[in-house]
Amino acid sequence: MMSRTLTFVTGNAKKLEEIKAILGHAFPYKVDSIKIDLPELQGEVDEIIIEKAKEAARRVKGPVVVEDTCLCFNALNGLPGPYIRSFLEKLGPENLYKLLAGFEDKSAKAVCTMGFARDENSDVVLFQGVTDGIIVEPRGPRDFGWDPIFQPLGYDQTYAELPKATKNEISHRFRAVDKLRDYFNPSKSENEV
Repeated sequence: MMSRTLTFVTGNAKKLEEIKAILGHAFPYKVDSIKIDLPELQGEVDEIIIEKAKEAARRVKGPVVVEDTCLCFNALNGLPGPYIRSFLEKLGPENLYKLLAGFEDKSAKAVCTMGFARDENSDVVLFQGVTDGIIVEPRGPRDFGWDPIFQPLGYDQTYAELPKATKNEISHRFRAVDKLRDYFNPSKSENEV
């Protein structure tokens, strides 16, 4: 029986579903979630995650994991980056794609950064995953963020078109969660929650 709980701070049910699918049943901790409206910070993604993790740990009064996703267009020097959520809310997938209309370079990076904090005073441990791809005209279901416009390198389908199992084996989130899972490997007793 699992006695430890790891709380993911997210109100996004699809994101939590994806994280749980990637972690699998062998993860040694119970995964729970809580929705907290954390401040939308500005800055570099590592700085944002560290501050979000500390604030979440303060509010939860226990160990938390926070996550921030970036979509970085190489032609735009990394923008929208950590501001992708605001861009997506204002523009939608069609107009996000159109941001690159005047550029030959359609390459992009999907970046997921997770931060783990035992409590508000502990150092925040970061886990980052990156998947390279290209920005394409929206294709596939529109039920999960910018997935319809991101086509990972080596694939002819967007994240939205790929079967969930395939996406969960190659995505930026998979790469970050995989590092988090390794950190909490039961043989690494110093990393217990």
